[in-house]
Amino acid sequence: MSGFLIRNFLELAYLGRFGDLGSDGVGFLEVKRSTHMIRELWFNNVAQTMTYFRNRYFFLLDLLALALLPTVALFLRDDSLPSLYAPALAIYTLVSALLWLAAFFFMRLYSIYWQYAGIEEMWTLAKAVGLGTLLNLAVFFALLYPLGLANNLPRSLPLLEALLVLVVMVGTRGSVRWLDRRTRARRGKTTPQQRVVIYGAGEAGAMIAREMLSNPQLGLRPVAFLDDDPKKHKLAIQRIPVLGGRNQIEALARAGHVERMIIAMPTAAGKTLREITARCLAEQLPVATVPGVFELLNGAVTVNKVRNIEIEDLLRREPILGDAAAVRALVCGKRVLVTGAGGSIGGELCRQIARGAPAQLYLVGHGENSIFMRHNELTALFPQTAFVPVIADVRDAPRMGQLMQAAQPHLAFHAAAHKHVALMESNYPDAVTNNVLGTRVTLDAAAAAGVETFVLISTDKAVNPESVMGATKRVAELYVHARAVESGRRYVAVRFGNVLGSRGSVVPLFRQQIANGGPVLVTDPEVRRFFMTIPEAVQLVLEAATLGEGGEIFALDMGEPIKIVDLARDLIRLNGLQEGRDIEIEYIGLRPGEKLYEELFVPGEMYERTAREKIFVARNGVRAPAAAHAQLYAGVEALIAAAQGGDERHIRAGLAQLLPEFKAAALEGKA
Repeated sequence: MSGFLIRNFLELAYLGRFGDLGSDGVGFLEVKRSTHMIRELWFNNVAQTMTYFRNRYFFLLDLLALALLPTVALFLRDDSLPSLYAPALAIYTLVSALLWLAAFFFMRLYSIYWQYAGIEEMWTLAKAVGLGTLLNLAVFFALLYPLGLANNLPRSLPLLEALLVLVVMVGTRGSVRWLDRRTRARRGKTTPQQRVVIYGAGEAGAMIAREMLSNPQLGLRPVAFLDDDPKKHKLAIQRIPVLGGRNQIEALARAGHVERMIIAMPTAAGKTLREITARCLAEQLPVATVPGVFELLNGAVTVNKVRNIEIEDLLRREPILGDAAAVRALVCGKRVLVTGAGGSIGGELCRQIARGAPAQLYLVGHGENSIFMRHNELTALFPQTAFVPVIADVRDAPRMGQLMQAAQPHLAFHAAAHKHVALMESNYPDAVTNNVLGTRVTLDAAAAAGVETFVLISTDKAVNPESVMGATKRVAELYVHARAVESGRRYVAVRFGNVLGSRGSVVPLFRQQIANGGPVLVTDPEVRRFFMTIPEAVQLVLEAATLGEGGEIFALDMGEPIKIVDLARDLIRLNGLQEGRDIEIEYIGLRPGEKLYEELFVPGEMYERTAREKIFVARNGVRAPAAAHAQLYAGVEALIAAAQGGDERHIRAGLAQLLPEFKAAALEGKA
């Protein structure tokens, strides 16, 4: 029944909006066009003139109105113009006009482009009229009456005139805006219009609809809203009805007059987007979305930001409300150093830090091309910030020591690391030297230079590690904790789940496999992972730097883990393909070092929520397994020596000694 009603409603709306009356209405349309041709020509000519009305013409028009309105006000009050008004009226008209113009210029009304005026401009106009009214009342009662220059004028004259001024000002300015929109609408009739349903009757949806209506040349015509809030149902926005919630998607798609769905909910969670997208794709209704809140970064929601649904949207979580002021205070005017600045996490760290106006930002990396590209990107985005590109290996102690002494950073973020689990299983020495030695060298150099805040980028794979990569990151956590306890400085670690869009992550790999025609390779049907976006991860890093006291490990409440096979299926559907018909999914088994699921905390770690929403902190669980820092340092040195000597057997033994929880049995096959 609902589908029938929606179909009929949309057919009527479609006929009313587009004039498509079918073959039986062709003759009527011809007559209608003939009888209105002259009116259309006249209207378009007038509208064209009014659209480009310059403010100098408004000034002349205002002068004329201000010269006449006091007389009109008296006529409306008395239905006549007694001769006794004449002398006083002339004086009042002159003084009043000068006061009105002073108010208008003070409020800069003649610098507004009224063709594109909106609520803000009309509010400015109202304030200008209010200021002019106050000036006129003050002069009328404090000057003209005491001097006997307005004795014959009614005391209500300033208020009557103010009302007329408001009507004239709003009418003249509003007519330009109205005529401009009507002109665009008529021009847009020659552009084919795609009928669009907007999901989300909030601020973002209203902005999208307003832009479509104001710019018919875009070829998009909003015909209906959908929204999950029942209170909005059966209402209208921009005269566009809100028809219901997501249960109406199928009926809309089957009605035949809807060609596209745009999801306008920047803060919606991925679960919501996943359900809406699945319903649309099941009905073969093309679906697009506005970016998430992290992508918008306080920018306006506009049609040109509408894009196809990406897998990152389906994994989007509700945005975390961080303390932007605290983060800005942390970096503003400070010298900041970021290692791994050429990578995905390091690059986003640099972007978010740069927004906080640091005094200097050191971009440290081993690859010259990635640092070159990052430096060019950041200098274009933030021309007022001093960026210092540095090519350095975090394992090179003399180089890192010299760099820290020269830079004297207030904060250091250590993002340089090897992260690929399977790859590191066949490259033990490099996993240790990069993740353990690199952390030790960088932190020791930072401590020697007096750096007060050091943040290590860690991973959830460091919890109960079964891989060499995870084990090396766990050792790095232990080292940072020990140095924090000894120094009393703010040295902390932050654990992440998988990040979307990073180089070498599963999503780009799946996309490439789909582009090649398949198959899509999944390790196990039950394997699950936590996912977060890179901006979310970096926000957590910066929050950790503001919250940390020293030695803590921070982790994000990352919600429910996602099945990797579900991720693959979503990507297949988003590419317009069907599993089993167009492309296959193959299971290849877990690779060395991989687990079915990841964890956030080590058993026995005491963790609690912080003052920041969805951020946990482990306060007393990160301790050297042997309880003595000296033993930890000795074990770390032995592990590094084994790695530098390429001795995989001693590397495994060293990791097992440092980490009793390390599942070394999985590595015995390499003995």
